[in-house]
Amino acid sequence: MKMKLNINNENFFVIFLLMINVLLFYIPVNETKNNYEYYKSEVISVDNSEIQQFGIIKQGEQYVELKILNGEDKNKIIILSNILIGKMELDKNFKIGDKVLIEKNTNSNSLNYSIVDFYRADSQILLILSFSIILILISGWTGVKSLLSFTTTILFLWKIMIPLFLKGYNPIIISLLIVSMLTFIIIFLVAGFNKKGLIAFLGAISGVLITIIISELFSRPFYINGSVKPFSETLLYSGYYMLDLNKLFISGIFLASSGAVMDISMDISASMNEVKNKAKNINSKELIKSGLNVGKAVIGTMATTLLLAYSGGYATLLMAFMAKNTNEFALININYISSEILNIIVGSFGLVLTAPLTAIIGGFILSFEKKNIIKINKKAKNVSKLEL
Repeated sequence: MKMKLNINNENFFVIFLLMINVLLFYIPVNETKNNYEYYKSEVISVDNSEIQQFGIIKQGEQYVELKILNGEDKNKIIILSNILIGKMELDKNFKIGDKVLIEKNTNSNSLNYSIVDFYRADSQILLILSFSIILILISGWTGVKSLLSFTTTILFLWKIMIPLFLKGYNPIIISLLIVSMLTFIIIFLVAGFNKKGLIAFLGAISGVLITIIISELFSRPFYINGSVKPFSETLLYSGYYMLDLNKLFISGIFLASSGAVMDISMDISASMNEVKNKAKNINSKELIKSGLNVGKAVIGTMATTLLLAYSGGYATLLMAFMAKNTNEFALININYISSEILNIIVGSFGLVLTAPLTAIIGGFILSFEKKNIIKINKKAKNVSKLEL
């Protein structure tokens, strides 16, 4: 009977999340009317006669002949200008056969077209579908739930968190609420509504709260300006001058580490729950000790998780400073490097402290059940004696 109840609860939660996903998907991000339509097109010829090359840099105007492949303008041939400004990260140098995304201004009498970028949607869909199929084949029903938590996370961030940021709400409070909701959804979706899920949830939230506190304490001594993040200044110049870039930076620290925090709390919670099931008479002290021993092993690998994650994204930045023969002591005091050190260490701080906190929480919750059972048994024995 108990097993049946758990299955029904799990299915109800999955259906509820599916409904939330559908609802969020159809909520418009921007309420203003968009007068643009987008089409997939193919490059059928290019004219590079006005492009000049200076070393590896290309500048000038490229004329691109395109054939529209979908929509009401399908098979229409248009010629558009592609300006190369000499910045490799921004320039798009097209060649015959490339797929290109173009934009059509429907509010213009002349039906203006412009090039947006390479068309990448088909490749992205193929990659996502491949990942989804492999995940489901390997993990089965758990893989389906993992995909559901994945899409829920994307929709929460894109449809709720980012719009609230742009409206000027406190990024730290909004991020904490979003992380708390996502942690609840992901953990209970995977673990189920039981003590194991409750321990993992409380442990993860504790780790996130510690990360926030340490971020607040050390952001000022580090003299970190939130403008170090890409496109942060662009937001201010776009009319969002009310944004607090420093709070956005701090919210990004615990948002980025929250996934790893969930992993640690779930690992320890699942291990302690397994120990409790195998050793029914274990006391809270021994149970906490077992959780701490598991935590030590997990922390050994997780302590470098954020270091590797961030280092991969900033490898070219480090290479640029090394190429200029920048002194190591000067390097760690540079704004960009200091911000990443703060990201890595504070995030890792939260990971390390999540382990003992989860172990302590788990020890009390799991042993609390044991004490209640003993009390009930004693009462039952006393009742039996009285009846006799």
